[in-house]
Amino acid sequence: MASNKIKPQTLRGFRDFLPDQMIAREHLIDTARRVYRSYGFAPIDTPALEYAEILVGQGGEESDKQVFRFTDQGDRDVAMRFDLTVPLARYAARHIQEIGTPFRRYHIAPVWRGERPARGRYREFMQCDFDTIGTASNTADIETLLVINDLFDAVGVDRFTVRVNNRKVLNGFLEKKQLQESATGILRCLDKLEKIGRDAVAAEMQERVGLSASDASNVLDMAQLTGTPDAVLSQLDGILTGSSTGEEGLAHLGELFKTVRGCGLPEDRVCLDVSIARGLDYYTGTIYETFLSDLPTIGSVCSGGRYDNLAAKFTSQQLPGVGASLGLDRMLAAMEELGMTARASTPADVLITMFSRGHLVDYQQAARMLRQRGIGAEVYPEARNIGRQLKYADRRGFAVVLIAGTDELAAGTWQVKVLESGNQQEVSSDVLVDTVHGILSEIADPEGD
Repeated sequence: MASNKIKPQTLRGFRDFLPDQMIAREHLIDTARRVYRSYGFAPIDTPALEYAEILVGQGGEESDKQVFRFTDQGDRDVAMRFDLTVPLARYAARHIQEIGTPFRRYHIAPVWRGERPARGRYREFMQCDFDTIGTASNTADIETLLVINDLFDAVGVDRFTVRVNNRKVLNGFLEKKQLQESATGILRCLDKLEKIGRDAVAAEMQERVGLSASDASNVLDMAQLTGTPDAVLSQLDGILTGSSTGEEGLAHLGELFKTVRGCGLPEDRVCLDVSIARGLDYYTGTIYETFLSDLPTIGSVCSGGRYDNLAAKFTSQQLPGVGASLGLDRMLAAMEELGMTARASTPADVLITMFSRGHLVDYQQAARMLRQRGIGAEVYPEARNIGRQLKYADRRGFAVVLIAGTDELAAGTWQVKVLESGNQQEVSSDVLVDTVHGILSEIADPEGD
């Protein structure tokens, strides 16, 4: 007899998340939200589905190919957002009279791209964006970098590098070489430099863009300048002299590096990388890519830049913007490889075991007192073998287990067991909550900092 069961599978590039994965995701989201809010960024949301004309033609040819686009029941041409920046431009154009400028927003939400799935890369993924709209000031560009730095500090990653460049430097160079008409194609090729190497990029520039071998070599020589930010800026100064576009880009970069040094950012955290172009066409100024020093092959985990013309499709009002996005899924994949994610599949710290159903009131009272102190607690629902309950606690990742049978409860005492160390002590009901609070504080900060 044929089975009528449906195979419980997900589409390729889409995933289910188990509790331990969701706990790690929510912790990272909460961290990003806290950092963004500390800079004054306010939350917004936009629809997952937009009119296709809103999204296509904004990120470039490759981006358009990846858009999930279809006709809905009303025969409208619609598409699912491929990032959160283009919807922001539409949002700002529609609501600018209400929100005013400059406007700072953060937006944490899923996006969809029909690209080939790979390590840390999926067709549905979460972005954690922050942007400043309505100002062309380099102050906003500099602050974007400071937010990225503080975000990784808050996550607990101290070995990372933010690679910074400015599209005006690249465009100024191309103007001087009279290659500006091919700028889009050249920058798309240049964006692949780290992935496919110099020779392959040079060949692509010649075959697809039509550059001569000499022009391709000149572009790559400029893009591969190395040294300290000041040293690279000095070399670029000689190359770009006479290009107002290039000189403006250099001035912005010079101010950026001076400021971040003055703010005390470690010198090895920020570098000037002239090869960075960013794949999306809408960038016009400063651009950022963030790499983990201990796992560089996973790619950039936080990227962005300045886009001064993105809203022009929707309004004649000038709405320049700048921002960046933490790639949540790629960052979590990296953190898992680096052993930075916890194994817990419960958000509660304490499990209260049940010896006797007749003492349910006592167990629930204890749980309530813990929760009122801000401590998450779960009561095991059945009076089963204590070994089974302890095994459950260990598998779920509880930090502390409370044990009390008829004799303990009659005496007004509890057994408090710390799962990681195995230490167990008997305490009075009067100090139970204080004891658990102290244990959890010690676990969270063993050095007492």
